[in-house]
Amino acid sequence: VDAVEGHGTGTTLGDPIEAQALLATYGQDRDPQLPLWLGSLKSNIGHAQAAAGVAGIIKMVQAMRHGVLPKTLHVDQPSTKVDWSAGAVELLTQARPWPETDRPRRAAVSAFGVSGTNAHVIIEQAPPVESAPRENGGPEGPVALTLSAKSPEALRAQAGRLLDLLETGTDHDLRLSDIAYALVNSRAALDQRAVVTATDHAHAVAGLEALSLGEPASNVVTGTADTDGKTVFVFPGQGSQWTGMGAQLL
Repeated sequence: VDAVEGHGTGTTLGDPIEAQALLATYGQDRDPQLPLWLGSLKSNIGHAQAAAGVAGIIKMVQAMRHGVLPKTLHVDQPSTKVDWSAGAVELLTQARPWPETDRPRRAAVSAFGVSGTNAHVIIEQAPPVESAPRENGGPEGPVALTLSAKSPEALRAQAGRLLDLLETGTDHDLRLSDIAYALVNSRAALDQRAVVTATDHAHAVAGLEALSLGEPASNVVTGTADTDGKTVFVFPGQGSQWTGMGAQLL
């Protein structure tokens, strides 16, 4: 294991317990030139509670993909409550390259969220897979065609125009992924929203046809973006505090 994504809440109780456990296990009988690198995503995004475990997994998967161990922020000095000389463990106070070796990259994730959403896993770099080139007009994988308008009628009309585009014989070479990108990046985001998910041209046509007719479909989701009122960020802790706090704010 090359690195550990730790719980890392920055407390004088929790951090020493975690660090000493790593020093006693991964940090023993280890080449001092190849220490165990320790960091925590909480320095970047705070404690995401129920998402803390999966956030740590996402971080380490991305680190493997890019070959970089990210910097842990706000580490002015290592905790004085830990005997760092007891093993070969070092904090990621700077981003470091994660080079390829004669074995896969490996990372351990020890992240606690709300009870039942903890993540205690070891992740190993997947072997490289060469993807076959996609034939023109072949399946691209799932894409999301996002549409928005000022009224339900306008939304259905927009779906009809996009349907006409896809059904035009000369436009069968259009890639769904290109259309999906253009819909997100070149059009306004209005209140009436719809998303058509599709794995191929026929799937997209079926979903857009249902949307244009105002009919339900398994690959169509509609909704309204409610922009009334103000946004309130609540940090209720855990337990019964949320009920009273949320009610008062509402």
